[in-house]
Amino acid sequence: MNKVTTKTLFEKKQKGEKITMITAYDYTFAKIFDSCMVDILLVGDSLGMVILGYDSTIPVTMDDMEHHVRAVSRGAKYSMVVADMPFLSYHTTVEEAVKNAGRLIRAGAYAVKMEGCDDVYDKIEAVIKAQIPVMGHLGLTPQSVNIFGGYDLRAKEEAEAKKLVEDAKKLEKAGVFAIVLEKVPAHVAKEVQRSVNVPVIGIGAGPYCDGQVLVCYDMLGMYEDFKPKFVKRYAEVGNIIKDAVKRYIEEVKKGEFPGKEHSY
Repeated sequence: MNKVTTKTLFEKKQKGEKITMITAYDYTFAKIFDSCMVDILLVGDSLGMVILGYDSTIPVTMDDMEHHVRAVSRGAKYSMVVADMPFLSYHTTVEEAVKNAGRLIRAGAYAVKMEGCDDVYDKIEAVIKAQIPVMGHLGLTPQSVNIFGGYDLRAKEEAEAKKLVEDAKKLEKAGVFAIVLEKVPAHVAKEVQRSVNVPVIGIGAGPYCDGQVLVCYDMLGMYEDFKPKFVKRYAEVGNIIKDAVKRYIEEVKKGEFPGKEHSY
C-alpha cells in the first residue's frame, strides 16, 4: 500500500478517478480514516470551530495547527496529510510564509493549503520554490469571511465566475498540485475543472469536481452549531455518543457499572 503523493492525485485526475478528502484533527480519527483509504486528510483550520469552539477560523494560530498536524500525521500511513496555513501566517511577508509552511511540514504534513490568489500569489510561489507542495483554495475562502461579510455563495455573477477560472489558471501556473473550490455554483466549478490540469476538489461546488472534501464532524453528525446545505450526514454519531453517555451515567448511578467482569 503506497502512500498517496501529488503524482497519485494527478494520475487519478487523468484516469477520471474521483479523489476523496476529509478533515482530521487527532490521531484516533486519522487512524480510522486512513484505514478506510481516504486519499487526503486535511488538518483544517476548521478545527477552530469544531474543536476549539471559536465562531470562525480566524483565531486559529500556528501553534494550534502544529499541535494537530503532529497528532494526525502519527495516524496516517496511506493518506496524504495536508495542513491549512492559518490566518495571517502567510499574508505579511514571503519570508514569514515560507517559515510557517516549513513549520507545518516539520510537524508531519506532506503539503500545505493556502487560500486566495492575487494577494498571496508571491507567497504561494515562494513556498513552492522552497520545495513545499501547495494546495490552492478558491471560491469562498473562510479566512476572508470579514471581507466577504458572511459565508454566502461565491461566483454567482459572470464577472466573478470568470475571475475564478482565471485565478485557477494562475494557481496552476504558480505550481499548486490541487485546488479546493468552495461554495460556488456547480456549472462554474465544472468550467474550472475543465480549465486546469491539476485536480479540483469541491466542497459545496457540485458533482463535476475531480474530488470532494467534507468536515468530518459535519458528515458524521457531530457538529450542531450550523449545517450547510452542501453537507450530507452519513451517520448521526452525535446521537450515538449521547445515548452511550446517558447509559453510562445511569449504570453508574444504579451501581450496575463496574460489574464483576470489569473488576480485578
